[in-house]
Amino acid sequence: MEVRHHFDLKGYNTFGIQATAEYFAEFSDLEALKELITCSHDKNLMILGGGSNILITHDISGYVLHNRMVGISVVDETENHVYVCAEAGTVWHDLVMYCVSKGWGGIENLSLIPGTVGAAPIQNIGAYGAELKYSFFELEALHLSDLKIHKFDVKGCLFGYRDSIFKRACRGKYVILNVTLRLAKHPVPNTSYHSLQKELAALRLPSVTIKDVSETVIRIRRSKLPDPKQIGNAGSFFKNPVVEKDKFLFLLKGFPNMPHFDMGDEVKIPAAWLIEQLGFKGYREGDAGCHVDQPLVLVNYGSATGPQILNLSESIIRKVKQSFDITLEREVNVI
Repeated sequence: MEVRHHFDLKGYNTFGIQATAEYFAEFSDLEALKELITCSHDKNLMILGGGSNILITHDISGYVLHNRMVGISVVDETENHVYVCAEAGTVWHDLVMYCVSKGWGGIENLSLIPGTVGAAPIQNIGAYGAELKYSFFELEALHLSDLKIHKFDVKGCLFGYRDSIFKRACRGKYVILNVTLRLAKHPVPNTSYHSLQKELAALRLPSVTIKDVSETVIRIRRSKLPDPKQIGNAGSFFKNPVVEKDKFLFLLKGFPNMPHFDMGDEVKIPAAWLIEQLGFKGYREGDAGCHVDQPLVLVNYGSATGPQILNLSESIIRKVKQSFDITLEREVNVI
């Protein structure tokens, strides 16, 4: 087990931000993780997965531990469901593809979401009418203080919109080790999301399978979102804001074409639309900018620093607040 000093993290975050970790090590099993945690007891500790949902704004003091624990296994099954456990370092999309290939349904709408399995419950990842919580069964996490393994079920995770207990009360207190999903053996494809429904209808398929859903989601995502290998980014930088219906009706008077999604007493408004109305689509400050096709995605055109991208995001938040009286929340974790 090698601990490296002053390690460059540029290749370990999808923004491609230049930053240095004081100490860096990788772990591929529980005992190695425990040993590293013990070694770092008097220093800061950061667990790194795919680096696809972070913006690093400074060099990292202390230890950065990269999770390399991978693997997928079936831990239980019934007549109608299969319980699939994936190690936290497993690439999320690899897990989705494995389950789709087996005909197990529930996470196909979450195809091509970047990152690792361990990050999925922290964010309660969601896309195209689905969220992780609908297929989630439980997870195991190692407590950093006592090195004991704790289990969290759906209720224990306190899932919300791109939110969980691991972003709040348990932030920085646990390392997620694995996640178990409850998937359908005889799935009914979820085609409720409008753009997904539209794309599938255009294919004129006699019947829609979860494989069709997955392939369509992948096609849509690739057409809308830039590849981090080509241009640095962390996907959607902001959450779509949710406002009370009365406030939305007031906004609608000034912006009659404002797109929205009804949620009972609340309304979700696309953050991308708000940002585009203010002229940020394709906007650029040096090498930090908003993508030319998707203003919700902030990008690093080459040598942008974390603070430069953060400053751009703060400018967007400020102007959206001034124009719409809506406060955007970052989906990306700022470090």
